[in-house]
Amino acid sequence: MTLQDEFGNIDVYLFDQLLRERIRTGMRVLDAGCGGGRNLVYLLRHGFDVWATDASPDAVAHVRHLVAALAPSLSPSRVRLEPVERSSFEDMAFDVVISSAVLHFARDDEQFEAMVQEMWRVLGPGGVLFARLASSIGLEGARALGQNRFLLPDGSERYLVTAERLLALTARMGGSLLDPLKTTVVHGQRSMTTWVVGKGA
Repeated sequence: MTLQDEFGNIDVYLFDQLLRERIRTGMRVLDAGCGGGRNLVYLLRHGFDVWATDASPDAVAHVRHLVAALAPSLSPSRVRLEPVERSSFEDMAFDVVISSAVLHFARDDEQFEAMVQEMWRVLGPGGVLFARLASSIGLEGARALGQNRFLLPDGSERYLVTAERLLALTARMGGSLLDPLKTTVVHGQRSMTTWVVGKGA
């Protein structure tokens, strides 16, 4: 088996959380806005209690096939067709919530806040929220479009956050940063920040 087979196209910063055992076998994990399931391959192969949501019917169908292929003991119904901001899961249902390249597709402040609040609601005490999202940290040349949406130098439109916004959200939710904010700047194109928050017991 190749590394690609074992891990898929997992986000390198999520892989770091696995290496540090913040995400462990047996934990109940939600991939909120799972897309094609790039972060689920390893988890499905290794006995994690995986659940996923996406607003795209095509993404949900693809990830249901992935579940059937890699973890046939799990029901494909674990992958639900629903937006992040309107989750059907119970309060405190998960040990880990993953949000990889999702929050920066928010239409406006209201949707962004709703997505964050719902992910926090379904995260249990002692749980981990892992988010990777576009930010304005270290970014030059972005043009404001209103409601914290920007036209980036690479030509895409994204909802951007500042470091101050993420720190304020962390404090408001009563969470704590498990890692300092980590930002990767692709010069002249975009900026991506990793936000890892622990929920108190």
